[in-house]
Amino acid sequence: MSEEKHVNFCDINPLTYAISEKKEILRRHIKNALSKERFATQLADEKLPCVLSHHSNILIKTGKGVDPTLQINKVVNLKIASATMNGLVVHPGETFSFFRLVGKVTPKKGYKAGRVIVNDKLVPDIGGGLCNLANTIHLLVLDSPLDVTEFHTHSDALAPDHGKRVPLGAGTSVSYNYIDFRFKNNTDQDFQLLFWFDDERMHGELRSERPIPHAYRIVEDDHHFHKEGDKFYRVGKIYREVLDKESGILVRRELVWDNHSEVMFDYSEIPSEQIR
Repeated sequence: MSEEKHVNFCDINPLTYAISEKKEILRRHIKNALSKERFATQLADEKLPCVLSHHSNILIKTGKGVDPTLQINKVVNLKIASATMNGLVVHPGETFSFFRLVGKVTPKKGYKAGRVIVNDKLVPDIGGGLCNLANTIHLLVLDSPLDVTEFHTHSDALAPDHGKRVPLGAGTSVSYNYIDFRFKNNTDQDFQLLFWFDDERMHGELRSERPIPHAYRIVEDDHHFHKEGDKFYRVGKIYREVLDKESGILVRRELVWDNHSEVMFDYSEIPSEQIR
């Protein structure tokens, strides 16, 4: 007698998926209402003096199967969402919440259909591409003493690498509002997020009131692609290293992500020398 395969309620059909999503959204609203967290809300025009880190993303991805219209729409979505947190000051004791600032993503706010991952497949949906913004913020925070308190992953191989491999260049998942990205300021000074765009890239910057005693770097061990069955995966361990600024001595090494991401782009674009 063969065993029956267990199927989650959300995976039965689109209706049950929608019901499950509504349940999770409601649960998050209730949790937020009961929470004693102080959330960051202040937007300031004046910039804090010390630049701690800067990261940028290519706006328009190219490659086989990449829809250019969805890429253009993604840029629209990123500009709308980043405006809700450009200049945000996170005071000591405050928590940053991506969706407390962005709110519900709707066409009425100007959001368009971009690429999202549903059931391990890339599909078009309203607000697609906001993971790029969440991921940029994640990278900025990893270059600081701020503490990540909520982080969800999706595939770190949505499109071929453009130039040098950037560990954690993608992979931070967000979905209104129950799949959030959050960090907390447990230090004794203010931090500030800034965002801007040029013709090719989105830029993010993290600033502080005063210099910090440590430097941070993201390193990746054993990065490669691996075939399992008929699918390819990006594999590698991603660490954050904390160094003393004056001496350069390594203070600690923290595993951020044991990466095992399904490749979501055309397999012909995987560099052959990186396949094992």
